[in-house]
Amino acid sequence: MKRRRTTLLILTALLGAALVASPASPAAADEVEQLKNGTFDTTTDPWWTTSNVTAGLSDGQLCADVPGGTTNRWDAAVGQNDVTLVKGESYKFSFTANGSPDGHVLRAIVGLQVSPYDTYFEVSPQLSVSGNAYSYTFTSPVDTAQGQVGFQLGGSADPFRFCMDDVSLLGGVPPEVYEPDTGPRVRVNQVAYLPSGPKNATLVTDATEKLPWQLKNAAGAVVAQGSTAPRGTDVSSGQNVHSIDFGAYQKQGKDLTLVADGETSRPFDIGASAYEQLRLDAVKYYYTQRSGIAIRDDLRPGYGRAAGHVNVAPNQGDANVPCQPGVCDYTLDVTGGWYDAGDHGKYVVNGGISTWELLSTYERERLARTGESEKLGDGTLAIPESGNKVPDILDETRWELEFLLKMQVPAGQPLAGMAHHKIHDEAWTGLPLMPSDDPQKRELHPATTTATLNLAATAAQAARLYRPYDKEFATKSLAAARTAWTAALAHPDIYPDPNDGTGGGAYPDTDASDEFYWAAAELYLSTGEQQFKEYILNSPVHTADIFGPLGYDWARTAAAARLDLATVPNKLPGRDKVRQSVVKGADRYLATLKSQPYGMPYAPTDNLYDWGSNHQILHNGIVIATAYDISGASKYRDGAVQSMDYMFGRNALNMSYVTGYGEVNSHNQHARWYAHQLDPSQPNPPRGTLAGGPNSSIQDPYAQSKLQGCVGQFCYIDDIQSWSTNEHTINWNSALTRMASFVADQG
Repeated sequence: MKRRRTTLLILTALLGAALVASPASPAAADEVEQLKNGTFDTTTDPWWTTSNVTAGLSDGQLCADVPGGTTNRWDAAVGQNDVTLVKGESYKFSFTANGSPDGHVLRAIVGLQVSPYDTYFEVSPQLSVSGNAYSYTFTSPVDTAQGQVGFQLGGSADPFRFCMDDVSLLGGVPPEVYEPDTGPRVRVNQVAYLPSGPKNATLVTDATEKLPWQLKNAAGAVVAQGSTAPRGTDVSSGQNVHSIDFGAYQKQGKDLTLVADGETSRPFDIGASAYEQLRLDAVKYYYTQRSGIAIRDDLRPGYGRAAGHVNVAPNQGDANVPCQPGVCDYTLDVTGGWYDAGDHGKYVVNGGISTWELLSTYERERLARTGESEKLGDGTLAIPESGNKVPDILDETRWELEFLLKMQVPAGQPLAGMAHHKIHDEAWTGLPLMPSDDPQKRELHPATTTATLNLAATAAQAARLYRPYDKEFATKSLAAARTAWTAALAHPDIYPDPNDGTGGGAYPDTDASDEFYWAAAELYLSTGEQQFKEYILNSPVHTADIFGPLGYDWARTAAAARLDLATVPNKLPGRDKVRQSVVKGADRYLATLKSQPYGMPYAPTDNLYDWGSNHQILHNGIVIATAYDISGASKYRDGAVQSMDYMFGRNALNMSYVTGYGEVNSHNQHARWYAHQLDPSQPNPPRGTLAGGPNSSIQDPYAQSKLQGCVGQFCYIDDIQSWSTNEHTINWNSALTRMASFVADQG
């Protein structure tokens, strides 16, 4: 999910607990304390509490009795307002705190006390478990005299006692240098290389001349050896690196290691079984993202939970959701679908690209020379629908498709046939929070042209793929697609409000030409009708160079059309040129891959990694893979397969970005119900969950406190608070699904 948002600091009601100061010019912080009375020697003033919290002095501490039964973190809090912050200054935020009984999670924040309640720094330690003394350094992104330090204590079912002391916000301190533990300097795909595929690694070293390397089996015996190839300074990481190619070794094995320059890599396998499992795990992720249904623990041990947003208290539910004020005068039943990411929102544009990618994964398996559609067939994913004689991947995707159809504006209403852009909470919720415990009001947001065309494209694609299994659903989907197409033509420029980002991502887009092209392509592929053929051929997007360095995503959907027009059988005039354009795009990505010492087909302009860079790398790999399906040339197969190495540890941070895969892997993704880092009773994200990856803009306060000045690949941190680098999303896992399925086929 790519979003621009402010993190809710404290609800407006909370501000009634303290007077708000008038704006003033902030004084420069220079090794001075910004808080008043952090030692609580004689009084608790000027600290305030919410009305449901009783606080007082106890043994030189401020101790507060926190009620149980609250839902959100900010429902019970202690804080101090009128704190001065200076932009660019570093601050040391420290305190001691404990809870009785042990184990409650505290959310400590520094932010803005007035609207929009931005958060500049936050942490969520587990009291009396993660230690009682806490100290953090962060840099303020703003000048303000209306800062706030808050300790949010709500969200517990049971009451508890909270005590704190020695609370300090010291200004003017040196910035803290964050040094990630990157392990051994030999960076490999920690999961597996295919026996007959490429095998490459990257060595970080000061050496400028070639060095010897050895490949060792699990017993420590040398099975292959050679010399490194110096590559100089890698722009994406700022490191001096060498490349290692051990592709000539093709024997299967487990727990091999690569040794060079006195360093031994993390272990890896040579074999295809890991990709067969990842093919399934990447899709199994979607079942635990489902809204509107209880998740069965027998199908996903450790992940069972109650149904979310089904109008059972405290949910206000999705069965009769009203529009935002002034948008419409009706309600819709929009139950079901997938939660988009780590929050409780559901979005048509992100749902659209994700649905297309899962359906295209299956469609490729049916059409490609190396496809194995039975590997995603009935009974493969352990979902409630398994055993119904429909491929499980189609059953899973239908859960989202049914939701997308419900988002269409009803007949007889203004903008009938258009699709609402999104539905989510009125305000942001805190972490952790199970979907069934979300108390927020739900709202439909305005219909947009881009959402409508996402609906048209995916419903049209569904019509051809579900027809062998459910003709009625296929007919319904195609009718909805036609209606959406007609509505979009009548309203071609209704765009989402880029500022509509409270409670959910805005998904702004000011150009629907790519979505029109995509929808026309899917309608043509499913119907063969002249009107859609003519639209495709007349669209300037049809002949445009659409394979840019960033890769396609929810806001750049032209590639979805181009890839399908190139691979799904059709009689479009000039189709050979369409296929050639894909191969030409793949050639560019292949050249990029070869130029990158870490071997990924991604080199963004000015080395500025974008939000969700991992899925963009995968998408560029998918273009390369499609060129293999078109041409059969082995260089494209090898390039696509090699693209996965970066995901599994051949990167500057020496970690796998897929939960449960690789010796060191991302597992603290930003999530409200996979929040083990904050609540040990919750699990980590399911095995096969992709993290967003390096993001040069580091929009969240936690990443900003750690990663200022980061270079490319180093703009990432595996922490649940880092929503701009470490969220999981349905459209990132759809990229992983498609790529994993391709690589598994090559095994």
